[in-house]
Amino acid sequence: MCHCLNKSKKIYEIIDFTVSVTNLLLDDSGWARYEVGAQSPLYFDIQLESNVNKVSTMYSNIELYRNFNKGDQLLRLEEDLLRIDKDWKHGTIVSVSNFENVYTFLNILFYSEAAKKRMLQLHSSLIDFQGQGLMFLGPSGIGKTTQAELWNRYRDALIINGDIVFVQEKEDCFLGWGTPWHGSSPYCENASVPVKALVVLKQAPENSIRELTGFEKVTAVSNSVFYPQWLENGMELCLETLDHLLTRLPVYELCCRPDEEAVKLTEETIFH
Repeated sequence: MCHCLNKSKKIYEIIDFTVSVTNLLLDDSGWARYEVGAQSPLYFDIQLESNVNKVSTMYSNIELYRNFNKGDQLLRLEEDLLRIDKDWKHGTIVSVSNFENVYTFLNILFYSEAAKKRMLQLHSSLIDFQGQGLMFLGPSGIGKTTQAELWNRYRDALIINGDIVFVQEKEDCFLGWGTPWHGSSPYCENASVPVKALVVLKQAPENSIRELTGFEKVTAVSNSVFYPQWLENGMELCLETLDHLLTRLPVYELCCRPDEEAVKLTEETIFH
């Protein structure tokens, strides 16, 4: 039994969604910032199943389960299983060998609803600089969190998230949201900010910045987007939102060192 299991029910409000979590104690400190005291109408819920009948283990690694409702789907991640109803709103975890998979399962359920609300999940950090948001995009290890920390150190910007960002299309802007998911970064704030621009990072011996256009712009951003391919129309929903985002927001490529000059160059280019 995982030390994180708990016979209790917690309610969390993430962006515009309310989720109940039963029999699972989410011990990541970021989740405490999203807990609410009263139960609002739920968008989805997840629980640890206590009475699923594991009939047998065959050939040492194939397990047979029963008591599934008709129409439910079974998602496997490593050795852990998530049973989901056909609407992707109600999930039941039927085994926990790696508790990090619980957070992944929660993300899958959340994104299944968020994508329908014109949201995208990106591998990015997000800062709030004087009420305007900057997103730093790129693969792991490129310096997304480092650039966010430089802005915090030299410009007193708030780091909303250091690794995973949701953006939502609104009538007058794209809102960048903090959520409990933050990857390996320690930064996780329950906050939002209108996004001013997206900055794709590249490491370089000298600092330089340029605005991207056309296919180069599309490729640079789409590589950082998570697509909910488990949904029948997940790709189509996200590609439509991505097209709107790229039409409305500028995208820059920042080749940089981890220093204040990179901050100054970006600030002068985007905000002045």
